[in-house]
Amino acid sequence: MNTKEVPSAPIGIYDSGVGGLTVLRAVRVLLPGEDLIYLADQAKVPYGSRPLVEVRQLAEGAARFLMEQGAKLIVIACNTASAAGLRHLRELFPEYPSVGMEPAVKPAAEQTLSGKVGVLATPSTFQGEMYASVVERFAQDVQLFEATCPGLVRQIEKGYLSTTKTRRILEDAILPMMEQGVDTLVMGCTHFPFVIPLIKQISGKGMRVIDPAPAVARQVQHVLEQRQLLNPRQRTGTISYFTSGDPQKLANLLPKLTGDEADVKALTWQGDQLQLRPDA
Repeated sequence: MNTKEVPSAPIGIYDSGVGGLTVLRAVRVLLPGEDLIYLADQAKVPYGSRPLVEVRQLAEGAARFLMEQGAKLIVIACNTASAAGLRHLRELFPEYPSVGMEPAVKPAAEQTLSGKVGVLATPSTFQGEMYASVVERFAQDVQLFEATCPGLVRQIEKGYLSTTKTRRILEDAILPMMEQGVDTLVMGCTHFPFVIPLIKQISGKGMRVIDPAPAVARQVQHVLEQRQLLNPRQRTGTISYFTSGDPQKLANLLPKLTGDEADVKALTWQGDQLQLRPDA
């Protein structure tokens, strides 16, 4: 395992699928000189319905792979994996910097005018200790409304960002919240910011929609500055893509989701380890 921390080393970003690309996008805007590695565990997506113990094991396997690629910092760009595995990874690799996702309940509680906040997330995120902790610390003075949006992650994984089915899933979640006076929505899954344009069509201009990705990018910058690991070079950094699913499908989605065209390398799970697929 290569845990060498040098400024020129890449940042590793990991998600169960394409949702973490919203975080990658924010990191690239804030830190354009950094090289990035993106790992999508699409063989196992979605994580939201999996037991937390299993998600923790998957997060560890993904982290070990990114370390082997020389990543200087790991971003768990998945709320479910952060809830299940971030503390575990920090205990397992105490000297290795990692950044995870936290449901953006705090800024939502600060911004709401009605005192009613909607949270869209997966079942595992709602069941996790991290979400409970955030609610306990920051949501005492607001009323929370929760929705799991069944099927939405799969729709986004297919690139179906504005289809009739995607709209129906979002309407089923958001319209009842609006009837209760919710004026602020938290994107508690990294996939969901890809459908913010559709959410705004459904909810109208008065709804605040909070995407946590920019705040995560700022935390990445902060950690790198603390450890003197910011890449000082001026050129635009590179991005390498890996998936445990179908690499061609991810490559076909990238232009739609990020505006990029890139080759994607194929990975496979061997027990609890991720390895390059022999034919990759």
